[in-house]
Amino acid sequence: MKTPEAPRAARVSACAAHVLEQSGIRRNPYLQALQDGSMTLESFRRSQEQFFFAVTFFPRPMAALVGRIPTPKARLDILHNLVEEHGEFSEDLFHHTTFQRFLRSIGSEPEKIEAGAPSPALRAFNSVLTSACVLDELEVGVACMGIIEYAFAGISATIGQAVVQRRWVRQEELVHYALHAQIDERHAEEFFAVIEPHWDDPGRRYFIEQGLELGAYAFDRLYSDLYAMGQTVKGA
Repeated sequence: MKTPEAPRAARVSACAAHVLEQSGIRRNPYLQALQDGSMTLESFRRSQEQFFFAVTFFPRPMAALVGRIPTPKARLDILHNLVEEHGEFSEDLFHHTTFQRFLRSIGSEPEKIEAGAPSPALRAFNSVLTSACVLDELEVGVACMGIIEYAFAGISATIGQAVVQRRWVRQEELVHYALHAQIDERHAEEFFAVIEPHWDDPGRRYFIEQGLELGAYAFDRLYSDLYAMGQTVKGA
């Protein structure tokens, strides 16, 4: 019997789990409305059309982080993560492309969305990631991106289950969210493994904790803003 591999970033991962629980993101009104049936398909569609701008932007701050990691070996996991975001070099499997397919499955026209503009909420979210990954301490950027990946695994599972149960999307069309529910905890650990060796240094741990809290806050706020967009549709 094969012995399970020890976690590569046990302490950072444990801290991330605690930060996510404290943030309340799993109880975000967006996810609650999806689960309790109060969100309409029209509201969901509009929110996901805006979320597209987060999906397509996410690899860019990640690429900036790769260039800031000083040792080649430490770069590899995040570099592979970046390659996966680009479909292992297959354009049909770019996360940008798979999310466009998901949008079509809920009745959107991705080409029109891509030609449009992100809302201030999406621009703010993307700007936070850029600032954390380009201008802040390395640990802040890595932890911020890692906890978003960590959170998105569970969020993807929740969204996927909800839209299938409500018959908005067929199970076989759930390509984007089904994939992220499977891979994003691994992606998060790959981020966390870069900064795990710095955990014992109190000065660097401070930046790790700051990055985790920033990522949890920014992602929770994004979903609250997406929920507010849906409410505007409902009341229109």
